[in-house]
Amino acid sequence: MYNAEKPDASELPSTGQLLKSTGIAAVVATALLGTVVLPAEYGVDPTRIGSVLGLTEMGRIKMQLAAEAEAEAEEAGLAVAATAPAAVTTTAPAETASETTDQRSDETVITLAPDQGAEIKLVMEEGARVRFTWTSSGGAINFDTHADRPGTPYHGYGKGSEQRVEGELVAAFDGSHGWFWRNRTGEPVTITLRTEGAYSEVKRVV
Repeated sequence: MYNAEKPDASELPSTGQLLKSTGIAAVVATALLGTVVLPAEYGVDPTRIGSVLGLTEMGRIKMQLAAEAEAEAEEAGLAVAATAPAAVTTTAPAETASETTDQRSDETVITLAPDQGAEIKLVMEEGARVRFTWTSSGGAINFDTHADRPGTPYHGYGKGSEQRVEGELVAAFDGSHGWFWRNRTGEPVTITLRTEGAYSEVKRVV
């Protein structure tokens, strides 16, 4: 049987060296926490380095959107704000393929007052695909693209703050899939959503 040679005691790090290495690691971790993690994830910037790097604003948007998504899930659809209700216009669906594929296209227009939120969902089957484009008339607006079904109150696809987003939404399961917007611009904005693909219904949730 082969036995590895036992290292000499002089080759092993001393207690002092171990404590020094541990201390350095703790200092580095603390520095990263204060300059990167807290600003980027929570919008907290104790060193102000996060603001210089653009991380603090990203963290604040994340926290704001997370709070809005949590409130939406708890209230099962967020009651419409006490301000004047948003105006919604949906065009009649245009048949772009055979009825068996449930292909359709719609244009939905929503007007939001300052601080007002709205949510539009498409009823889709698992694996169904929808091409979409939405634009805001008044600059960047907070959005959260997500889905829900009985037993799954929230499934996130993406969130952020943009004036225009274009892409393809692929349904992760049978259920409702779409977008929640919150107007933080301080002025009324109009959102125009264009969708085309495999879905059976466009519904206003909030």
